[in-house]
Amino acid sequence: MKKIISLCLFILISSSALKSQDKKDGFTDTFNIDSCTFSTTGENTYFILQPGFQIVLEGIEDEDTSRVVITVLNETKMVGGIETRVVEENESVNSKTIEISRNFFAYCKETGDVFYFVEEVDMYKSGKLTSHSGAWLAEGINKPGVIMPGTYEIGYKYYQEIAPGKAMDRAEIMSVSETFKTPAGNYTNVLKTKETTPLEPKEKEYKHYAPGIGLIQDEHLLLVKYGYVK
Repeated sequence: MKKIISLCLFILISSSALKSQDKKDGFTDTFNIDSCTFSTTGENTYFILQPGFQIVLEGIEDEDTSRVVITVLNETKMVGGIETRVVEENESVNSKTIEISRNFFAYCKETGDVFYFVEEVDMYKSGKLTSHSGAWLAEGINKPGVIMPGTYEIGYKYYQEIAPGKAMDRAEIMSVSETFKTPAGNYTNVLKTKETTPLEPKEKEYKHYAPGIGLIQDEHLLLVKYGYVK
């Protein structure tokens, strides 16, 4: 009986944390963060927040070779009283860095959700820093979003970034049963999402995530390797 009660309580907390409020556009933008015990490490089926874990994606578009290296750093930072883990994303085109972002995440033990608190952005051109476009911080009117939920309901819509006028990325779960091929391997039970933003209503992109790995496809970029690095 105690196990059944505990399971029901977990489902109730998870559901309320994810879907406490839906906007008129159908995307959840308010999450019960107060119900979470946060950790700087953790993982759910499609997102790994463990220091040293790294994924590398590559692709060719218009004869340009792109490469994105995403690394979970052994570095944390306090944001609004919550300790977060820093994940670095380094993007290059034809071996020249065009963007380095530092994204701050925390794992909710009760729900398995990975929350998104901060994005620091450095944009480069010809080796020179040109801007910090897209950067945001969850303070004031800005709020943390969910980069990856811990439960996967087809049709569920959620905000990943909540910084009005600056960063409002959002995602919708389209499927959890895709098969997908990349240079690093063939994967099943793949999660497919559609990402949009009200800041650019006509833009949309699809991403795929493999169990136990995370992101394996982002537009023309495909996973080429993954694992732990020192």
